[in-house]
Amino acid sequence: MGSADVVAQSGWRQDVALYFHPRLLGVFLLGFSSGLPLALTAGTLALWLTEARVDKTTIGLFALAGTPYTFKFLWSPLIDQLPLPGLTRLLGRRRSWLLLLQFGLMLAILALGGADPAVDPSRTALLALLVAFFSASQDIVIDAFRVELLQPRQYGAGAAMVVLGYRVGMLASGAGALYLATWYGWATTYLVMAGLMSVGMLTAWWLPEPEVKEVAASPREGASRRERLLAWGQRAVVEPFRDFMNRRGWLWILLFILLFKFGDALAGVMTGPFLVEIGFTKITIANVTKVFGLAATLLGSVAGGVLVNRLGILSALLWCGLLQMLSNLVFVGLAWWGAGQTEWLVAAIAAENLAGGMGTAAFVAYLSALCNQAFTATQYALLSSFMSFGRTLLASSGGWMASQMSWAGFFLGTTV
Repeated sequence: MGSADVVAQSGWRQDVALYFHPRLLGVFLLGFSSGLPLALTAGTLALWLTEARVDKTTIGLFALAGTPYTFKFLWSPLIDQLPLPGLTRLLGRRRSWLLLLQFGLMLAILALGGADPAVDPSRTALLALLVAFFSASQDIVIDAFRVELLQPRQYGAGAAMVVLGYRVGMLASGAGALYLATWYGWATTYLVMAGLMSVGMLTAWWLPEPEVKEVAASPREGASRRERLLAWGQRAVVEPFRDFMNRRGWLWILLFILLFKFGDALAGVMTGPFLVEIGFTKITIANVTKVFGLAATLLGSVAGGVLVNRLGILSALLWCGLLQMLSNLVFVGLAWWGAGQTEWLVAAIAAENLAGGMGTAAFVAYLSALCNQAFTATQYALLSSFMSFGRTLLASSGGWMASQMSWAGFFLGTTV
């Protein structure tokens, strides 16, 4: 074996070993805690409401419970800069907020499980909104915690691990919750899900408090309450924006964040209707897109993290973005030649989810690197909310676009 082969093997061993670093394992567990609550106020809750014979219009309105995830940047400065009396001194800024929010989230999930949507859907909706609020607030802290806890060289692996943990958490509160509800009922299911929040709480207790620089701009000695409040607002709200907008090309950065996942999201909006229309059954779609697709996404996340570590963030973004773009072309082939053929469906989902997982890992690493650690929670919440805007509101035009052209033309358009 040549020396070049030995060096290459050593490099790959280091890449793999990076994922077993204790802090990376902690990031995986925090990702699990982040992904767990999502289905409890979305898909899993919708099935519970259906079984309780809640009307379809009301079930549709329950989607508004996810609003806190979109607007979490509004209260992120409070979580980023406001100390908790007693707890911050004892546990540190990030750990104190994380444990408090996780405890609140656990209680909110317990309360939601004790509700009866058939008798009082309004109370159920209010509790679902409360769960989503605590969950979105937890995400603010977890994102900041991850960025501050890891070294820049670990950002790629950290992005992959948080995506892996998030997907496993969603699987637990999605498929796992449905199995539990079938055997033991919804109240017990939500009790178990609340108990699983202890995974994140124990992880927050175990991980060290990140060391970050503090922001200057304290008020002068003897300042009035109004002056102290204005100084805090300057530090918590104004400075994160000013810091970002002082960067060269910040508008182009925002445009890139808005559009990097746009084509992928545009295709994703109409993938389900497309597959039904060309002859695939619901069972086949579920088996291939959910089970096999999840495995491909997880593999892609790990591969994306390795690419970031090997090539650097910007090069990995370029290659993962190209693969993400080209994966949409497989659906053109599916539209032309693969109608009703499971082999074509497997190939399309494998390509799309593998590339999508790689792109997500590289993109999360990129967002992490953009944050000034003096304002991590606020800046990451802002950037991720901006990304969400492109992934949701802009991608909502996918239905209109698909109605104006053939399926092959639509997926060619998403590639462009």
